[in-house]
Amino acid sequence: MKTELLSNLESQNPDATPEPALRLAGVARHYQTGNGRLDILKDANLAVQPGEIVALVAPSGAGKSTLLHLAGLLERPDGGEIFINGQPTAHLDDEGRTAMRRNGIGFVYQFHHLLPEFSALENLVIPQLIAGLSRQEAAERGMELLDYLQIGPRASHRPAELSGGEQQRVAIARAVINAPRLILADEPTGNLDPKTADHVFKALTGLVRESDLAALVATHNLDLASRMDRAITLSDGQIIPADLS
Repeated sequence: MKTELLSNLESQNPDATPEPALRLAGVARHYQTGNGRLDILKDANLAVQPGEIVALVAPSGAGKSTLLHLAGLLERPDGGEIFINGQPTAHLDDEGRTAMRRNGIGFVYQFHHLLPEFSALENLVIPQLIAGLSRQEAAERGMELLDYLQIGPRASHRPAELSGGEQQRVAIARAVINAPRLILADEPTGNLDPKTADHVFKALTGLVRESDLAALVATHNLDLASRMDRAITLSDGQIIPADLS
């Protein structure tokens, strides 16, 4: 049964054809190096739909981080357009891009980046307070999500008192606590042993399915990538289907 929080994350009109949560249209990105221009993306196209989890697999240096930074509005493309929930972003100034990141995108990194002096629950309450919720409502929502991820009993523990898998589940909870429509994850299980990585992956996948989020997950773990809806890679500046065989 879905919790109230997860139900509130869902689309208000589930029968309508959804806009992609993330769409790249003809995106280009290059850098100047001592040897000339390095093209990372050239006329690249991608769409990630609500409820879809997409693996991004590519060798180191191929541009995975650049693609995530562009999708997360942390970098600007040199050409093309990036749409978040159907909204174009090229025209946005820094303040507008920050607002869209805060309201529409959740980030999960290889290292949890939790605030060490605060408990697991407080790490979820703080971003909600910034978004304007009352402390009581923020705490109730935070506990609901921690319980869903099966770490409610650890709510009062600080990050150093949590296992690696527990830390990452709190980081995932923090990424979705303000109801974004898009999750961007960069090697979210990279620091974990296989068994713990599997638990964290199932937690992330469960949230994507239950709340109709969209997720783009960069990973070197081909086993986990094969369990996502599809996998993409980067080749000669293009985003193409990945062969995981």
